[in-house]
Amino acid sequence: MTCAFALGNLPEAKAQVITATPDSVVVPTQPAIDTTAAKKRFLVDWSKPAKAAFYSAVLPGLGQAYNKSYWKIPLIYATGGVIGYFIYDNNRKYQGFARALEARLDGDENTVDAYVDVYGYSLELPNNQGTNNLRRSRDFFRKYRDLDIILAVLAYGLNVMEAHVDAHLKGFDVSDDLSLQITPGLQRVANSAYAPMFTLQLNLKN
Repeated sequence: MTCAFALGNLPEAKAQVITATPDSVVVPTQPAIDTTAAKKRFLVDWSKPAKAAFYSAVLPGLGQAYNKSYWKIPLIYATGGVIGYFIYDNNRKYQGFARALEARLDGDENTVDAYVDVYGYSLELPNNQGTNNLRRSRDFFRKYRDLDIILAVLAYGLNVMEAHVDAHLKGFDVSDDLSLQITPGLQRVANSAYAPMFTLQLNLKN
């Protein structure tokens, strides 16, 4: 007597025959998953543009080095350095005005802020104009510090996008073997007449 057990529609299920008794029992088994092949797909099976974008996302300029566009790397870091300086400088000024405004408004007469004797921020200005100028300066540098941070994020994204696009363009043939020629000619029409025409000829790389 032979007994068979069906466990639904298993994909590529293999049958294992167990011979413990004179009767054979057919038991479907699930195929083993090759985890080694799945691990190899990371980066190894990626396209060149995807690799370049990933490298630039990990470290700005690394994707450009992968594309052999080494001259772009100093430009990337020069841009990052300039933006980083403005972030630092605007944040430093913002923090200075914020501390001065806090000291001026804390209600303690013994607390003197750093701008109390600076023209435009003095307490001697009428209508509390000096304090208002402190507040405006604080908000001004906070605004531009935040804008510089946004600009830094955009520059980082452009670095990734540039590496991805450049890797795509590396696949196009732009050598001297490519040429496009426009040749004038005549096209025969009805009644044995001819009409002027132009022929476009594209020579591809051999």
